[in-house]
Amino acid sequence: MRPEPLWRPTQQRIANANITNFIRIINDQQGLVIDSFEALHQWSIENKAAFWSAIWDYCGVIGAKGSRILIDGSDMERATWFPDATLNFAENLMRRQDESIAIYFRAEDQVEYQLSWQSLWQQTAALAAWLEAEGLEPGDRVAGYLPNLPEAVVAMLATTALGAVWTSTSPDFGIDSVVDRFGQTQPRFLITTSGYLYSGKWHALNEKVTAICSGVKSIEQVVQIPFAPFEPLPNAATWLTIVAQRVDRINFVPRSFNDPLYILYSSGTTGKPKCITHKVGGTLIQHMKEHQLHCNLKPNDTFFYFTTLGWMMWNWLVSGLASETTLALYEGSPFYPNGDILWQYADAVDIAFFGTSAKYLDGLKNNQIHPIDRFELPHLQSIASTGSVLAPESFDFVYQYIKHDVCLSSISGGTDIVSCFMLGCPISPVNRGEIQCRGLGMAVEVFDEAGQSVIHDKGELVCTQTFPSQPIYFWGDTGGDKYHDAYFARFDNVWHHGDYVSLNDNGGMVVYGRSDATLNPGGVRIGTAEIYRHVEGLDEILESIVIGQDWDNDIRIVLFVVLRAGLQLDEQLTRKIKATVRTQCTPRHVPAKIIQVSDIPRTKSGKIVELAVRDLIHGRPIKNLDSLANPEALDQYRNLESLQR
Repeated sequence: MRPEPLWRPTQQRIANANITNFIRIINDQQGLVIDSFEALHQWSIENKAAFWSAIWDYCGVIGAKGSRILIDGSDMERATWFPDATLNFAENLMRRQDESIAIYFRAEDQVEYQLSWQSLWQQTAALAAWLEAEGLEPGDRVAGYLPNLPEAVVAMLATTALGAVWTSTSPDFGIDSVVDRFGQTQPRFLITTSGYLYSGKWHALNEKVTAICSGVKSIEQVVQIPFAPFEPLPNAATWLTIVAQRVDRINFVPRSFNDPLYILYSSGTTGKPKCITHKVGGTLIQHMKEHQLHCNLKPNDTFFYFTTLGWMMWNWLVSGLASETTLALYEGSPFYPNGDILWQYADAVDIAFFGTSAKYLDGLKNNQIHPIDRFELPHLQSIASTGSVLAPESFDFVYQYIKHDVCLSSISGGTDIVSCFMLGCPISPVNRGEIQCRGLGMAVEVFDEAGQSVIHDKGELVCTQTFPSQPIYFWGDTGGDKYHDAYFARFDNVWHHGDYVSLNDNGGMVVYGRSDATLNPGGVRIGTAEIYRHVEGLDEILESIVIGQDWDNDIRIVLFVVLRAGLQLDEQLTRKIKATVRTQCTPRHVPAKIIQVSDIPRTKSGKIVELAVRDLIHGRPIKNLDSLANPEALDQYRNLESLQR
C-alpha cells in the first residue's frame, strides 16, 4: 500500500491549470482522449515531432517555425530540431512595453528597486545599440561577471537581441576560475560591477576585474553597472551613460533554432570546466514548456528562484519573461539579516512560484525557522527545490512549516541541458520523497548495468530519444569527442546523465545521488542520498558527506558529520548513527568510519563535492579549487590519521 500523498490539487486547480488546457487542445487537434499526465507524457515521446510542434504553437513562440520539425530523429547525437526555423531569443522575452512590473529586485535589506516592462525595453534597446555600434556581431561572446541584478537581464537581452552569445558567472568566483571559463570562450565585452553584497558586507571587485582582463586577452571593453559603493574602473564604459540614450527600436537579429545562445560551464572540480553551448530555440521552447505546463506559470505571476549568475537556474529563471511572468531577483545571503528575509520578499511582491535549493530548506529546518508562523503567502502556489536530493523529511518540513496547500516540486536536470529531466506537475499529487514526473517530451528511463530498462530498481538515469535542449557542442571541442564521451559513451545512442535513480510505476522518480559518487562496498551500489536522509534526520547532526575509501581490496564507507554547536562525536553518538543507518537502510550502508568535521566543501551553487573529498583522502590531486565556495573546508580532510587504519 502506498502512503497517502502529502498534497493533492483541487478539482478547481486542475481545471484552471495550463496543462489541462493543453491536453484539451491536443485532444481536439489530434482526435485523442488523453485524460491524465502519464497519458500525455506517453503521447509526447511516441509522437515527439508533433508534440514539440504543438508546444511551439501553444506557447506562442515568436518566429518562423518552418515545415520540418525534426530530421535524423533516430540519431541522438546528430538529430536536428526545427531545421528551417528562425527566431530571436530576446524578442521572445520582450513581449510587452507597458508600465507594469517586469522585474522586482532586492539585495538583502540594503537595496530595493524594480523595472517596468517599458524600462526593461528602453535599457535593452540602448545597450543593444551601443554594442552594435561597438562592432558586436552575431556569434560574438559577451560575458557577465555580475551579481543577480536586473541589469544583468538587460545585458543578456541586448546581447542575444543582436544574435551574440551570452556567458556569465557570479562575482564570488575567483580570478583563476573566471579565467578558466572566459579564457576558453573569448568574450569581446565584459559586463560587471565594482562590487557585490553578501551577509551585510560589500566586497570590492575592481582588482579581480583588472586581473581577469589581463588573463582573458579577448576582452576589448568593460562596462560597469553602478551597484556597489566603490569607485568605477577608470577605463570602463559607464552603464548609466549608455542606457540613458533614447533608442526607438531594437535590431532583433534572426537566428536559426540551433544557433548558439548561451555558454554554461561545468563545475570544474575534476579539471578545466566544460563549455556547454546551448541553442537559441532549444533553450526557449524547453523553458516555455516547463514554465507553462509543469510550473503552471501565467502572465503577471511573480516568479522567483534563489540563484546566482554562476548557476543554470538563472538562465532558467529569466526565460520566465517569455511567459510574461514578473521576475523576482534576489542578491546576497538568504539568511541575512535573518532567516525570514526571502519570505518577507515573497509576501511583499506576491510570489507565486518560489524556487530554492534543498540546502536552503535544510537550513530553515536546522535553524527552526518556520515561515508559516509569520506569513500567510496567499499567492504562493508552488515551491521548487533543486541542486541536491530533497529528503523525504524536507517534504514534511515544507508542508508543516512553510505552507500546507502548495505544490512542492523537486526538480532535477542540469547545466548539461539547461533544463529538467524530471520536475513538477500541477495536476498530480505530491508523494513524500518523490519527484512528481518526467518532463514532457523527455524519454527518461532507468537502465541497469546491462542497459536494460527497469522500474522500481535503482539504476542509471538515461534519456532514450532526442530532445530540443541537448547542447549543440562543447565550445572548442572540435570533432565532438568530449561531447560524445560525456553523454553517449556508456550506452549506444542513449543520453547517460550520471544520476543514480529509480522510477515508480506511477511515473514518480527518486534520486539517490550522482552515479560517480555512489558507494560500492562488497559490490553493492549504494546511493549517498540514502545515508544522508537518515543521518541528517538525527537531532545532533546538521549536515554530512559520505565517500567510499579503497580499503583491503574493497570499498569501505567513510562518513563525515557536522554537529550542532557544542557537541562532540563520542562513542555513544557514533553507535547511534550506525544503529540508525543499520535500521533505516541495511547493514551494508553502515559507515566503517565516522569523523567529525566543522564544514562540508561545496561548489558555488551549493552542491557538496563528494568526489573532491574522495580524491583528497586517496592522495589524488584536486583541480580548480576556485570552483568551490569554501575550498578551505578541504584542509581538515587531509592526512587524516584515522583513515590510515
